[in-house]
Parts: sequence; C-alpha cells; structure tokens
Amino acid sequence: MAEQKKVDLAVIIPAYNEELTIREVILEYHRELPQAHIYVVDNNSKDRTNAIATETLKQNNILGEVLTETRQGKAFAVRKAFSKVWADKYIMVDADQTYPASEIKKHLELFDAQNADLLVGDRLSGGVYKKQNKRNFHSFGNNLVKGIVNALYKSDLNDVMSGYRIFSRQFVTNYPILSNSFEIETEMTLHALDKKWKIIEVPIDYKDRPVGSNSKLSTFKDGINVIKTIFRIFKDYKPLYFFGFLSLIVFILGLCLGAPVIIEFIKTHYIRRLPTAILASGLVIVSFILFTAGLILDTIVRFHRFDYELKRIQYWDNKK
Repeated sequence: MAEQKKVDLAVIIPAYNEELTIREVILEYHRELPQAHIYVVDNNSKDRTNAIATETLKQNNILGEVLTETRQGKAFAVRKAFSKVWADKYIMVDADQTYPASEIKKHLELFDAQNADLLVGDRLSGGVYKKQNKRNFHSFGNNLVKGIVNALYKSDLNDVMSGYRIFSRQFVTNYPILSNSFEIETEMTLHALDKKWKIIEVPIDYKDRPVGSNSKLSTFKDGINVIKTIFRIFKDYKPLYFFGFLSLIVFILGLCLGAPVIIEFIKTHYIRRLPTAILASGLVIVSFILFTAGLILDTIVRFHRFDYELKRIQYWDNKK
C-alpha cells in the first residue's frame, strides 16, 4: 500500500496499439477534469502509444503518468492501475476514442449524489451502439450475456460489457480481478451484483473507432470468450443451476434408456438388455452425483459471500 500513489480522482486508460487516438483521449478527459490524475496503462504496445502518451502528459502538464504492463490482456492492465493508484474515485475508459468525455462531470455528480459503488455507461438502451458498431455479432453477444446475467440475478441492467465505468475506492479495494482480457467488464458487473454493491447506469454517447484505428476484438475469438463467460457465470456464481441442469439432462437420458428395460421387466420378469440397463442405472447415479455436487458448491458459495461481506465490514471498520 505504501507504493501506491494517493490521489482524489484517477482516470485509468488501458491502451494497446492506440497511437492514433491516445493523445485525443488524454486531452479530452483533461479538458473536462483538469484536477484528475490520468494513468495510461501501456499494455505491451508495438506502436508509439507509450511515447505519444508520455509526450502528451508532459507537454500539457497533465497530472499522472504512463504505466507499463507487459502481460497481454485488458484485465492485466486494469490490475496494474488498481495496484499502483489509491484514489477516492476511479474512472475507466477505453483508449480508442469511443467514449466521449463531454458528460463525465455530470456522471461524477450523479455517482456522488447516489452514493454508488459502480457507475456503468449504458451504450445499448438508446440504440447508439447498434448504429455506430459495425460488428453485429458483438451486439448479439452483449445482449445474450446481458439476458443471462439479468435472469440469474433478477436485475435490469442494460449494458454489462461497457468499458466506461466509475468506481468507488471501496469497490476497487474489495474487487479481486480474476479474468485476463476483455471479459473483465462482465466480471466487474457479476462481482457487483453477487456482492450487492450499488450499481447505477447512465445512457452515454458511443462513437465507433475513427478511420485507421483497428479494433483489437476478434469476432471468432470473442465469440468463444462469450461462450466461456456464460459457462463460467453458471459454474462459478450459480453452481446449483449449472450442475442441476446437467443433472436433469443426464437423468432424462438415463430415464429414456431405462424405461424400455423397466417395461420389459414388468411384462416378462426378465432383463434381456443388460448393457442398456447398466448404462441407464449409471446415468441416473451420475445425475444424483451432479445434483449433490451442485448443492454442496451452492452452500460453499453462500458461505463465501458471507465471509466476503464480513471481511469487507472489518476492513473498512479498521480504516476509520
């Protein structure tokens, strides 16, 4: 903690090969928030991102610095910033000039007025993202993950993958980053819902990347990541749903295989399909094992939530 830089307001900008946009993003947020410390996290860029960011901060006497994270992945970059900067409030934006800074002061005021822990910029509800974004599969992935998250937590969030966010210090210091890449936004949202942090959403403008600036997202690769994220949501956050669903599928399969055997036994008092009977019995046993595993893991998750809340209270009690 002694190595952390203590500031009132920190703007965190993870950046990977963003030499065309990084200067304007820094200047735009500095114009709106001249008192803020701006931290660009160069995530192993191969172009002049680091040099341009360093030069922009220096020439314009902007508070902050360029941090370097060589491990590839947005989550690693955000982790570096959170570990190096101790702030009262954190703003996180992408370095690709897709999130204008024009309303950031209004959003900070709303964040304070509602005593929120996490503010998320909603790109989707106004239809702006759909018009600007040229990658239709990304919109489909956003909506799919959003629907699953809202169904599991009975929430009504509009955008769980937005890269425009404001965090309280309490949220940041009690948020363990476990992901590696762009799924960090979904992880943040899940953590906030699961641990009952206060989330607010605000509609924001969204601009597609300027001409010449290439997205680091891959439709195929990120499609796989969406599937992995959905899988992890169920497995890690709702294990009873996950294992209960698997248990039901295996049980139905066992029942379909075993029903003819049972009917045959009732009629003839003989079992001629012995391999089928053994397989059906095994599947039913496996289904009960899966359901039991789900119950046990669900209990563990509940105790984990209790332990997390207790430690969070104790941590901030010691800070007073």
